[in-house]
Amino acid sequence: MIENAILNLPEGQEQMVWLIDFTGWSLSTSVPIKSARDTINVLQNHYPERLAMAVLYNPPRIFEAFWKIVKYFLDAKTFQKVKFVYPKNKESVELMRSYFDEENLPTDFGGKAILEYNHEEFSKQMVQDDIKSATLWGFDNKLQSTGTNQSGPEITPEPICLAPAAS
Repeated sequence: MIENAILNLPEGQEQMVWLIDFTGWSLSTSVPIKSARDTINVLQNHYPERLAMAVLYNPPRIFEAFWKIVKYFLDAKTFQKVKFVYPKNKESVELMRSYFDEENLPTDFGGKAILEYNHEEFSKQMVQDDIKSATLWGFDNKLQSTGTNQSGPEITPEPICLAPAAS
């Protein structure tokens, strides 16, 4: 998904803002610390400086304990890019308004835009992103029909291991 987001950035734009909605978050639905650490590692080491800002929207108070652990896996520059936004806090709401166009911000986040998820439209966009990605990486000549009048990348079979597994 990050690769698709990068492909869809406007010409000349290198960074993106992540708006992460914590509505409904609980300890039972949270990401394990190891997964959070591994994700942070991939993002920092393979996508350096892609993040302009991360907005953590409506995190429950219990998340603060989780954050106290996770923040140590972030480099200092990334840590400064993380903003907490609480919808009942006027300062937080102003922060949202200063960074986001209220007309394009969904109502769930205090804006005016009414968005509806359409799985078919999303699927079409993902196919287009696959084609863009294949073209970018020079695999566009390997696209083949999937039988659904849509193109998809050619599937390469799994390599066969010739050496015995190390013990």
